[in-house]
Amino acid sequence: MESIKLGLGGFGTVGSGLAKILDMNAERIEKRLGKRIEIKKVLVRDLNKKRAFDPGPGVSFTDDPHALVSDPDIDIVVELMGGLDTAKNLILDAFEQKKHVVTANKHLLAEHGLELFQAAIDNNVGLMFESSCAGGIPIVQTLKESLAGDEINKMLGIMNGTANYILSEMTTKGMDFETALAEAQDLGYAEADPSFDIEGFDTAHKLCVLIRMAYGVDYPLNEIPVQGITSVTPMDIQFAREFGYRIKLLAHVMDVEGKLEAGVHPALVPYTYLLARVGGNYNAVRIEGNAVGPVMLHGQGAGDLPTGSAVLADIMNLTRQMKGSCELPDNTGFDNKPIERATILPPEQSVSKYYFRFTVADKTGVMAAITQSMAQHGVSIAQAVQKGEAGMEGVPLVIISHETAAKNVDAVINEIDAMDFTVEPCVKFRIL
Repeated sequence: MESIKLGLGGFGTVGSGLAKILDMNAERIEKRLGKRIEIKKVLVRDLNKKRAFDPGPGVSFTDDPHALVSDPDIDIVVELMGGLDTAKNLILDAFEQKKHVVTANKHLLAEHGLELFQAAIDNNVGLMFESSCAGGIPIVQTLKESLAGDEINKMLGIMNGTANYILSEMTTKGMDFETALAEAQDLGYAEADPSFDIEGFDTAHKLCVLIRMAYGVDYPLNEIPVQGITSVTPMDIQFAREFGYRIKLLAHVMDVEGKLEAGVHPALVPYTYLLARVGGNYNAVRIEGNAVGPVMLHGQGAGDLPTGSAVLADIMNLTRQMKGSCELPDNTGFDNKPIERATILPPEQSVSKYYFRFTVADKTGVMAAITQSMAQHGVSIAQAVQKGEAGMEGVPLVIISHETAAKNVDAVINEIDAMDFTVEPCVKFRIL
């Protein structure tokens, strides 16, 4: 039987997961494709390192990137090494060798996606990346194919399992942030340096990629407002619960009268929403199309087998295109080339409900001053609660607002933080 030969760039968690799936599901794959998929060569940094999974005696290892992509027997190069420069050079070299590429590298796609897509077009090869966003959830193909005829009004979701695990543990067990992070690291859900996850950057990379798939435009990564979860405290989680919300790190994009508003931020989600109930290291994405309505995708956002499954889906998709009559692989799902820049709604014009937690001195006139400031800046109060005991240095005053523009919120916070009764800077989160 004819076979498709793979060259793997990297053989860590995802690479070994792919190898496991190819081994255990070989018969099913052959029935679907009429071809075998085999790993021929693997690029690694250390040739002497012991591997967690043996891909078989027919697989050779190399530490030379060009030797991988120039091998005439290799049909598809699978980039799973991560990082930017080395991975980018590997992919561009593969394109010059007329090799199709599958990648799980959302950071690379967010930073250099336009260049890579154009290089793929110039060389008439495929660039597939289902595994780059939300692990095993088939979000890229859903946007590219299943919802191809819909106008996407809104998309939002939980796209980082590490951050979601931390917030879930803080919510269900009352942990503080540092304890929940340490537990996530012990379980392997968080890296030794978790900055990309907890500061929201990993989520922003995925959002940048998915905006291209949903809208066919480029929303520059450096223009996406990003706020991580390090400012979320057990106190905020408890207050949110009392108001009927759960705090989640969300990515969102929506069409606001022809302009895109996007961002990554912790947000209060009503506990009745499915997104509020996504726990542990799971991911979920909610899409609203003008024809299909709301669609929810939920699943494991990382791990060897879930992500390996998404990588394999791309390999199989490319294999079908290779045996068909398609002259140019469908890499982005849109025919506009080059990809145009998004028309972006300025972040200060975005509108939302907000949660405010002011920490103030317990004295007469504080509430009146805060409400007066909010009224002057166009922020209407929906609910308010103050809790504290006599003698406390700082008393938490929590306010839930009606919808208002972000610029109004910033003006209120700047003014109140400068007042003499303010003990700590205000904490604010958007409300879904």
